[in-house]
Amino acid sequence: MQRRGFIKRLGLGTAVMSGVGMLSIPSFAKEKMAGAPFKLDFAPHFGMFKQHAPGGIVDELRFMADQGFRSLEDNGLLKRPIAEQELIGKTLADLGMRMGVFVVDGGDNWKVSLASGKPEFLDNFLATCRASVEAAKRVNAKWMTVVPGYFERNLQLGVQTGNVIDALKRGAEIFEPHGMAMVLEPLSDNPDLFLRHADQTYMICRAVGSPACKLLYDAYHMQRNEGNLIATMEKTWSEIAYIQIGDNPGRKEPGTGEVNYANVFQYIHKKGFTGILGMEHGNALPGKAGELALIDAYRKVDVK
Repeated sequence: MQRRGFIKRLGLGTAVMSGVGMLSIPSFAKEKMAGAPFKLDFAPHFGMFKQHAPGGIVDELRFMADQGFRSLEDNGLLKRPIAEQELIGKTLADLGMRMGVFVVDGGDNWKVSLASGKPEFLDNFLATCRASVEAAKRVNAKWMTVVPGYFERNLQLGVQTGNVIDALKRGAEIFEPHGMAMVLEPLSDNPDLFLRHADQTYMICRAVGSPACKLLYDAYHMQRNEGNLIATMEKTWSEIAYIQIGDNPGRKEPGTGEVNYANVFQYIHKKGFTGILGMEHGNALPGKAGELALIDAYRKVDVK
């Protein structure tokens, strides 16, 4: 039976027939149509798609999954109520998604410096590591971001480095039995930070000597601090367990700055990296159009 005759038999009439195209795929559904999974495991943050998913964290996770994202990053997870952490964990499991990093945040991590060797800072760090293990279990997380804090101007660099190594060895003892890992992040935010370069972080990870202490390579920060991204990643690759993304200048999605992310991602893919690449940046454009532009930017630079 032809389609027109079938519709007439249902008594829908020619008026409905003229609108069948619109009714079959509403405009709202078009916005939420599933996208193919990305080849690389890009991890958005909450808030990136709040215009398309205004219903809260579960709605936003579902939208991420619909668009082909397979992981989530949530720096502030440790400060969320336990019930919310559990909800995130359950939703990720239901959607078949992974949890990326959250920050081992025991206060003002930059000013509370492990480089100082002060026992009160070490005690706070270790207590936060223990709390992070419990939070990680709720969301099935493996990696936690650690920042040693500020440079201590009254101590020689070697002494500070030794203090940081000692503290991280203690932290690794907490995470390693659970198959979890601290990932140390060198930053570019200001010159007072102790940890600023990939080779410095590589050295510290090697000195700690634990699978629970690895390097978080944030390409945005490293482009600002040292550039030469692919060559530096190659030299420090054995300690890189996690990667983050942000174009420079501006710290927005790939294609908005100077980094050739298509080449960087191709290199990462050829290295056999199966970990998470965290989208730690803002949206270049506002509103729904900006959110769709962000997704499209990642489609353009994803490996083929």
